[in-house]
Amino acid sequence: MTADEVTRLIEAGLPAARVRVLTDDDTHFEAVVIAEQFDGRRPLQRHQLVYAALGALMGRDIHALSIQAFTSAEWQAATGGQGPG
Repeated sequence: MTADEVTRLIEAGLPAARVRVLTDDDTHFEAVVIAEQFDGRRPLQRHQLVYAALGALMGRDIHALSIQAFTSAEWQAATGGQGPG
């Protein structure tokens, strides 16, 4: 599993999301996900949406995933709109 593959899966599960995924070993990943689907949801619910996009790969091909989940407004406030990648 590569960072690009994880990115594509998250984008497919969260249409219109902006996603950046990094990995050093193709089993442990860090993701920044900016999606309007996160609006009004708590952090755990946001992570669950990302996990759902990855399905059965979690815990199998993807051993660990660190997630930073933002709405566009939160990302804008935190970064001035730069990135996520």
